[in-house]
Amino acid sequence: MASFDQKLAMAKRCSHEGVIAGAKAAVLATIATAIPTVASARMVPWAKAHLNHTAQALIVSTVAGAAYFIVADKTILKKARRNSFNDTQN
Repeated sequence: MASFDQKLAMAKRCSHEGVIAGAKAAVLATIATAIPTVASARMVPWAKAHLNHTAQALIVSTVAGAAYFIVADKTILKKARRNSFNDTQN
């Protein structure tokens, strides 16, 4: 039964690390997307005419959400793969 508890604790730790990595990536993606989006909406004539505040927010939030899920998924899979290889070596 201790083996099951260890695996459960390891899974929780992997998912927590994935959440942290995903949140960091989302913050970085938000900053990296918001600056050019807002700047282009103010300076580029086409963007000024077609991108209202809702469109700008949608662009930024879509990129942030995608970054979160991609990085969290990759981190969780990487940790799980590493842990599964550690289990076979013991």
